[in-house]
Amino acid sequence: MSDLLGLVGLVGLLVARYIPVARIIPFWGCAFRDQTGWPCLGCGLTRVADRVAHFQFASAWHVNPLGTVGAFFFALMVVVTVLHLVFAMPVPRFELSDTEWQRVRLAAIGLILINYAWVVVVTRFPYLLT
Repeated sequence: MSDLLGLVGLVGLLVARYIPVARIIPFWGCAFRDQTGWPCLGCGLTRVADRVAHFQFASAWHVNPLGTVGAFFFALMVVVTVLHLVFAMPVPRFELSDTEWQRVRLAAIGLILINYAWVVVVTRFPYLLT
């Protein structure tokens, strides 16, 4: 599974680095935002991938903090996959108890809600940040 994540991360970062997807695909965009004026949970992820691939980390963080963390995770998985395939390094496994998984789920829900609140403020109420 980690090899697949590493491959997906590598392909995603290479596409974000060298192919301007949002400019060449005419229908690219957020239908939810086009219809409602409000951002969706994934708004900004294309810009995050592009900015992380171009080493503009602060700008990526401003657009979508949780997306930036996800992009760094995929980049980390690329490194882990290369080390695993080239040097036969064992891939770490995380085994959590049911209670620990419950805490991870609750933390993830909280982080997603906080991130969405940030995206809403940045896109709809940017004057609150000045």
